[in-house]
Amino acid sequence: MLSARSLRKASIPPSLLSDPSPGCLQPTRLAVHVNGDGGSCSAYFASGCRVYKLEISMEEEMLSRGKESLLIPINAQVISSSVVDRCPHRSEIQSVVLAEGEGDSCLILGTVDSYGHLIVSRLDTVAEDIDRASYSVPPHDSGVGEGSWAGLCFSPTHHSTVAVARELCKSIDIYDQDIHIRSLRTLWYPSSVRFPQCFPQGSECSSILAITEGPQLSIWDFRMHNNGGCVQRVSGPTGGILYSVCTSPSGLIAVGGTDRAVTIYDPRRWSALSRWVGCSKYEITGLSFSSVDQSFIYVQGVDYEITCGRWRESERAFSFRGDSNWLGFSKCANTDVVAGWCESGSIFVADVRQDLSVIGV
Repeated sequence: MLSARSLRKASIPPSLLSDPSPGCLQPTRLAVHVNGDGGSCSAYFASGCRVYKLEISMEEEMLSRGKESLLIPINAQVISSSVVDRCPHRSEIQSVVLAEGEGDSCLILGTVDSYGHLIVSRLDTVAEDIDRASYSVPPHDSGVGEGSWAGLCFSPTHHSTVAVARELCKSIDIYDQDIHIRSLRTLWYPSSVRFPQCFPQGSECSSILAITEGPQLSIWDFRMHNNGGCVQRVSGPTGGILYSVCTSPSGLIAVGGTDRAVTIYDPRRWSALSRWVGCSKYEITGLSFSSVDQSFIYVQGVDYEITCGRWRESERAFSFRGDSNWLGFSKCANTDVVAGWCESGSIFVADVRQDLSVIGV
């Protein structure tokens, strides 16, 4: 059983950023990382052509609840705030992603803008000078056409492998560092892309991609050439659109979208294991399995609420709300620290742990 240990609200200093750019529907412009011994966390968020960093204290453990398991936030101390000057984009940044690098003090920061321009930087979380190394990859088609949402994800086994999705181009570009490997062409507009953490059908997960496009979940293997690399298509809601996909360490795949339901698929049979209907009041644009207990999933609605619950039992555990609509949603890679960035300039951070009293420890 999961239990929230704290919920904090940090305000972005107006001197750093007063009016964030609106972005797109997908809340992919926020990435959060817990520092050192867990006494603070760093939130990286993008507005316009810049990336900003906010370090938030997580030392105090205080929590209050309202009705229907709604968490009430406490004000958090902002330790430091700065502009990350390693991301010189020329158009609005659409996605920010963090990955663990070599060593405990190294992070890999990836950003992509509305024309598909990718910048990857290595950040030193200990030293004052965060600049280690970075590289920039222009879009494969030289950025021709209209700008739109773009997303990216790192391979969980080879961080040099990056996938960049571009919505209006209906394309997924695969890179090995700054070398273009292949382009995948989707039938619909892609809205989310993930490398599965595990894939049970004998393929290496480093070459498998899960993509939501229109009303479908599609699975791709960029080593294959039959059907353009597409190995499986699963139809989602009739007349609806899927906006988010996430994967669990055991290989399960979850999708959500306009039908306000989370559907969990088993890649071994491509059948729906479970369907949590009505877990969000509005369209689902963000999903993430719990790292502590995979039977729980975090659901972010397009409004201002994030819900955690058991997907198999369709049971809500708790939820928290922002003070305005979400611009960003993120969960740490290996721990259940969940963050949401509101258009008002507030960042909410929930620290969730396993409730040992429930399991008798």
